[in-house]
Amino acid sequence: MKNRLLGSVAAMALSAGAAQADYTLHVLHINDFHSRIEAINGFDSTCSAEEAAESKCFGGIARLATKVTELRDSLIADGQNVIFVDAGDQFQGSLMYTTYKGAVEAEFLEQLAPDAMALGNHEFDDGPQGLAEFLDKVTFPVISGNLDVSQSNVLAGRVQNHVVLDVGGEKIGIISALATDTSETSSPGNTVIFQDEIDSLKADVATLEAEGVTKIIAVTHVGYNLDQQIAAEVPGIDAVVGGHSHTYLSATDPDRAGPYPTWVSQESGAMVPVVQAYAYSKYLGHLELTFSDDGTLLHAGGDTILLDASVTPDPAIEARVAELAGPIEELKAKVIGETTEAIDGSRETCRQGECQMGNLVTDAMLDRVKDQGVTIAITNGGGLRTSIDAGPVTMGEALSVLPFQNTLSTFTVTGADIVAALENGVSRLEDGAGRFAQVSGLQYTFDPAQPAGSRVSDVMVLVGGDAWAPIDPAAEYNLVSNNYVRGGGDGYRMFVDAANAYDFGPDLADVLAEYLAKAEGYTPYLDGRITRK
Repeated sequence: MKNRLLGSVAAMALSAGAAQADYTLHVLHINDFHSRIEAINGFDSTCSAEEAAESKCFGGIARLATKVTELRDSLIADGQNVIFVDAGDQFQGSLMYTTYKGAVEAEFLEQLAPDAMALGNHEFDDGPQGLAEFLDKVTFPVISGNLDVSQSNVLAGRVQNHVVLDVGGEKIGIISALATDTSETSSPGNTVIFQDEIDSLKADVATLEAEGVTKIIAVTHVGYNLDQQIAAEVPGIDAVVGGHSHTYLSATDPDRAGPYPTWVSQESGAMVPVVQAYAYSKYLGHLELTFSDDGTLLHAGGDTILLDASVTPDPAIEARVAELAGPIEELKAKVIGETTEAIDGSRETCRQGECQMGNLVTDAMLDRVKDQGVTIAITNGGGLRTSIDAGPVTMGEALSVLPFQNTLSTFTVTGADIVAALENGVSRLEDGAGRFAQVSGLQYTFDPAQPAGSRVSDVMVLVGGDAWAPIDPAAEYNLVSNNYVRGGGDGYRMFVDAANAYDFGPDLADVLAEYLAKAEGYTPYLDGRITRK
């Protein structure tokens, strides 16, 4: 095992040694692109022509292509070593994916030519077949070391454990892992077998070191918290480039979720940098690593780069995006309602507590089936993908909030099942997991400091339409949710065997559109239906 940098003053010590180093590697990286082929606005949804005219757009594939090409070409011209990697979740999140099912993402990634892409959980949203069709269209390595796909008739032999790149005469090992709860958050099916992330990464490091590879980067899709655990517990890793949690890291911005890079100490005292670049193409990460001759990490620095209006979109790619957008523009532009204020559907709120978008969507779901004797609505916060700004609301915005083509599901469960569902919803707050339960016709309090199984209390149900009563664990209640949650997604296994299940209702985006149309001017609100202690 190589002797890594020790000490708590890593950043200062590293820069002092950098001048003596033999090899510097620049790692350009993105994560959680989520089909933001078109530029986005401040709410992470598709930027309008008016917003573009006011220079309020960010990201988009054309702008990303400009910055990747500019940086890569200038660094190479300067004799530097550069790689570009993608930490997963190209799929899902816009009408581009809903319409073209990964073909557009594949087309543009081929032009950007990443040196490696890690699989994200949403790459399985259309099952192994959907991923296989994407793999048919790309030539760069797609990796995930903790997946066994040998039993899949469409994926066997097509997802690599790791890749070794030759960059400037040096071998760079790229290893990867995908979150093991992907079977709950997506649709990999029974033929894709998951192994423990850390055990798998340790094995891949050992394999690469046995081959003489001394520079190893983990490009993962497991989330910021687990990335830090990986950095602490997997000797031999020089850096972790992550995704999945949409974490904004910055070297300078005081509003960041953490520093870029985030330094993690191993038991030996070795220091490992962890980076991530938010999501939705808004930022490009640029990590700089400097190594000594024997592969010891001497320096790590860099930052996330905001892709705002100062970055000119690549004109050829922008023209192709406009061509692809043509067939769906009419649908996107259709006005379905109006909101008097912006509706907060941000990840930071809807996965941590009551949020305005959660109230809107669950109210809409419940309203659609109230004449069927359904009194409670539950949906997963992770199914709400963006906010909506004030003013007219288009069908495109509704589809951006609810892009997964989930359908309305009705079913019958006991009060005990409902409490268990709420417990599941608060079980991974620290990871920002998408399972957090947004509700209607229900009230509850939660305390994340309490032990598992006792974090949820004061669960109340609406009785007679206007009175609240404690939930009865033995009683049966009629619920509405989405087919993904009803089928056990996001850990809601207590709903899998529910009675009277019907999973083939209307698309959630259509339900939302109809509800907003009826409102004739919707005002977002919070009413205390979810309380955090």
